[in-house]
Amino acid sequence: MDKDEEAVLAWLAGRESAMQALLQRIVDIDSGSRQEAGVTAVAEVLGAHLREAGMAVAFHAVPGFGVCLDAGLPGSGQGRPILLMGHMDTVYPAGTVARRPFRIEAGRAYGPGVADMKSGLVMNVFVAEALARLGRQAPPLRLFFSCDEEIGSGATRERIMEVARGVRTVFNAEPGRVSGNLVTGRKGSMVVAFEVEGVAAHAGINPAQGASAIDALARKIVALHALTDAGQGITTNVGCVQGGIVPNMVAPQAQAQLDVRFTAETDVEALVERIRAIVEEESIPRTRGRITELRRTMPMARTPDALLALYQGNAERLGFRVEGEFTGGAADSGLTASVGTPTLCGTGPVGGHAHTEREYCELSTFVPRAQALALTILGLR
Repeated sequence: MDKDEEAVLAWLAGRESAMQALLQRIVDIDSGSRQEAGVTAVAEVLGAHLREAGMAVAFHAVPGFGVCLDAGLPGSGQGRPILLMGHMDTVYPAGTVARRPFRIEAGRAYGPGVADMKSGLVMNVFVAEALARLGRQAPPLRLFFSCDEEIGSGATRERIMEVARGVRTVFNAEPGRVSGNLVTGRKGSMVVAFEVEGVAAHAGINPAQGASAIDALARKIVALHALTDAGQGITTNVGCVQGGIVPNMVAPQAQAQLDVRFTAETDVEALVERIRAIVEEESIPRTRGRITELRRTMPMARTPDALLALYQGNAERLGFRVEGEFTGGAADSGLTASVGTPTLCGTGPVGGHAHTEREYCELSTFVPRAQALALTILGLR
């Protein structure tokens, strides 16, 4: 082990309490998607920490969503930088922090977004600071934290892909799996919002004069769910529905949102056309449907074996083992991998039950995961 590695490992080993303190600060800020003030507040807290470590920090305004944090460490100045990535938005509505703020029980931290992915943001910040202390011996580094990942990155995807084209390697600090494993492949996702128009009528006096949008929607849901093909890695789920006006009226309108998951091998355009055909079909006479919104996240292509092996070797040096896992969950690592940049995901501290009130982070994994990531970055010099 060389002196740079020793210095980085020793510094990170003494920062567990500081990591927890910073984690509590940002978990106790509501920063759900589209909560501009909250996302910006998280960025300001993290940005201040990075500036104190001597890094250049910029905020890119994203109207309606907050800001993206963009920070750089020139290090040696040799070659393209390595990217540490994350997102500052969560899935939780405003007021969640007031109901269940950050707390620690039995070695686990709880709170909205504690695993997905505020612990990963904190870890990235401390890894960057540890490397910054090496001065010109450090590899060039870039941090990019986005603000709308939980709703598909529609406002930031082009910027993320542009950033990814300019770096050597991407480490996305989504939470480590419950098993402790990394993520080496992900499905892509689509959200398809659609509406159905029918014909109103009195449900008791003249129902035959109406055409129920809800009836038509129900038939479309059955057809959309039939697109699920486990063998091809495709799943479909209509998770939100709304429609009608009052019970004694044949429903003149209905709306729904469809979630679709697919792999890198899926012919996505063909799948979209199958969905469109179902939505637009006249499921019952005098009704019509149309897609109103379509958001897509790219699947994450498989992490190169050499990059995974480098991390695994460093983890073993620190006394723990990891494997790579494929997951059905989508993330911005799909965007970075889609432009050909080697990407390793799930490098954050281990956590579980994301998107629920039981969401937690295993605090004992903070320092070793930070150390393994730092050693891997140094190994890429």
